[in-house]
Amino acid sequence: MASIIEEEGAPSPPNAPTVAMDAKLMMATDRGEVNKLKDLVSKEDAMAMVVVMAATSKKPSKEDQSSAGRTINPLLLASACVGSWKALNFLLAREDARRPPMVTPTQEFLELLGGGSGAMGRASVSAAAGDVEEGFNQDPPAPSAAGALLKGVTSDGDTALHAVAGSGDDGDDFLEYAAIICDRDRDLLFAKNHMGDTPLHCAVRAGRYKMVSHLIDLAGCDSKLLLRMDNERHETALHEAIRIEDGRILDVKEYRLAVLLGAVPGSDDDGDGAPGEKNIFFARTKEMNMVRLLMGADPELANHPAQGISPLYLAILLEKDTIAVTLQIKSAGNLSYSGPHGQNALHVAVLRATNTVMIEELLKWNRSLTTQRDKHGSTPLHFASSLHHNHLGFFSPPWIRNYWRTRISSIVAKVFEANPAALYQADNSGLFPIHVAASIGTRSTIELLLGKSPSSAGLRNAKGRTFLHVAVEKRRQNIVSFVCQTPSVEWILNMQDKDGNTALHLAIKSRMLMMCRPLLGNKKVHLNLSNVKGHTPLDLSRSNLPRGIYYKMASENLIHNTLAIFGAKHSGLRCDHIEKYRRPLKQKEKKKQSDLIKDATQMFIVGAVLIATVAFGATFAIPGGYKADDHLNGGTPTLAGRYLFDAFMMANTLAFVCSTAATLGLVLSGTTMVELGTRQINLVASVFLFSSSVTSMTVAFALAAYMVLAPVARTTAIAVFVISPLAVLYRNLEKIFKWGLLARVRLARQGPIPSVRCFPVEVISLILLELWPVVVTFAWAGFARIHHH
Repeated sequence: MASIIEEEGAPSPPNAPTVAMDAKLMMATDRGEVNKLKDLVSKEDAMAMVVVMAATSKKPSKEDQSSAGRTINPLLLASACVGSWKALNFLLAREDARRPPMVTPTQEFLELLGGGSGAMGRASVSAAAGDVEEGFNQDPPAPSAAGALLKGVTSDGDTALHAVAGSGDDGDDFLEYAAIICDRDRDLLFAKNHMGDTPLHCAVRAGRYKMVSHLIDLAGCDSKLLLRMDNERHETALHEAIRIEDGRILDVKEYRLAVLLGAVPGSDDDGDGAPGEKNIFFARTKEMNMVRLLMGADPELANHPAQGISPLYLAILLEKDTIAVTLQIKSAGNLSYSGPHGQNALHVAVLRATNTVMIEELLKWNRSLTTQRDKHGSTPLHFASSLHHNHLGFFSPPWIRNYWRTRISSIVAKVFEANPAALYQADNSGLFPIHVAASIGTRSTIELLLGKSPSSAGLRNAKGRTFLHVAVEKRRQNIVSFVCQTPSVEWILNMQDKDGNTALHLAIKSRMLMMCRPLLGNKKVHLNLSNVKGHTPLDLSRSNLPRGIYYKMASENLIHNTLAIFGAKHSGLRCDHIEKYRRPLKQKEKKKQSDLIKDATQMFIVGAVLIATVAFGATFAIPGGYKADDHLNGGTPTLAGRYLFDAFMMANTLAFVCSTAATLGLVLSGTTMVELGTRQINLVASVFLFSSSVTSMTVAFALAAYMVLAPVARTTAIAVFVISPLAVLYRNLEKIFKWGLLARVRLARQGPIPSVRCFPVEVISLILLELWPVVVTFAWAGFARIHHH
């Protein structure tokens, strides 16, 4: 980590010239902190001395020296970071004179570095500076060979030219500094650090426009070689320029027009010092100066490197579409479209889906992009088919969903029209574009592809499955419903895959009622087709039924019952073989059933006890209170003999009795010493009684509230009486919902008459099972009323 240490009057190291000072000492441990030194030494009242320290005060080991090369002189690094070419000449002059390397700054060097002698006062070097000097000059240095000073590198492998290229600003001092280094050792212009970056990479990354231009000029006839050098990531300086430039899309058509008219950012067409009329577009934003500079120096630069991500791919990946247009125009179409993993620029342009104009441009430049496949065998049409708007969420506004639906359809249509044959090209997994759209659940894409090519509905993947199979497998209900409601594709409803499974087989395996509903509601779907194993849909639904006790409203049970109602048959097996499904439970299954019953008991018993307690208390805290003792029948309920009061007492009694009986049954079902079959029976009976006690308690509450409020607030009393049954309705909400779904399925497959014929039976069954406490309560109140009279 970089650190800056300031000391007051630090002692001088041994054998170092001591200068009295009343100043601070600043030390920086890496190049990043040295950038702060220029501002410090440029102040008029600067009373400081700069000492640039190495990252460590130890003498480098032989292994480090062999692997990292010569460590850069700290004073050379300081001069490079502040752009002091005079200080550089001072160090080079010492080297030319064959004098020992200097690591402790002298007064003369500090003045050349950027401070004035009048402002510098007397200074002394801290003991830390002595550590630096000890690290480099522990032994008396021998006279060095000319040029060794510039061979040193930092811990990142940066030379002094890397440092000056990526530091400071575009001032003339930095440019002169770079020129001096190149005059001394031109090879440093092509030197790479540990990341493979050249000084040109560093200058571009820092946004130094003049420095980049200066380095290209210094390379001379080797400028193309410099521009095309790539780093460890296989990226040239052009890649760095694309990253730093602002290339957000404004209007591609307007931009193309501006470029074709010869409008260059910063040019002065009118000669009045302001951007010309043709450059109004560029006056609105800082447009790609660095990109245009590099491409102007080497129009073929966008075609390099041969491996890795191309500049065009990177520009589109970062959604800098105007830069992409510049690359194409400046290269005259001679550019690379390649990306990672075998992708091309069209692949990533499709995935971004933010600007269809860019896709149009790419198709104009190179239509063969639509035929290229990545390492997974996916064409751009596969990528377009994978676009979806499901990420927006269910509660997103409809206009936003419609906007994205339209945009996705537009992208798919453009890519398809450029190469219709791609619709029949499978990837390495055997998936066609229509399968990809089905797996994502994009109905608009499937509708478009089927509209363009109806025969694509029958395309099969590696498992022999159509897009309907894939939709069922990925649980895309909207696609399954679309196929079942579209007569033109009903011919694929009964197609079987390599395992002989139809879409209905896979839907039953998914155990989802919502997935089976549209298939069961279509008369064209066969219910008795067998797969390779000889299983019909009814066989699969039976095998899905849980063993032992289970929730009767479970989707598996409803699917099985619906198939049986529709007349579905088992496979060609003997009846005794079919009965093998009813084998006794194994020991592990019994243990699982026991644990399930125990957990259910613990949950239900709390509610049963609570209702019993409330019902018991309500018996002695009846609505209306009691008559006074000095009245006739004192101590009896005031409202006794009324119809609603008798109904209340019966409802409260049923709540108490049912909850108490449920509690006793739950105690037995939760006792492990009781036989498993008995525990199952007690649990089922207790759940039924508990449900009845909830209904009775709800009726009792509604009657009590109405009796109390009706004389003084009749409207409120009626509202309470109407709202109270919502608790019972909520308890049966799932049953009503699933019953309604299956009613639509039965109406579609069996017709209205058979469906209506069974309706009264189901309604009566629901009333008897769920609302019998209501019937008993009001029937008893009516009987008591008649008997009273």
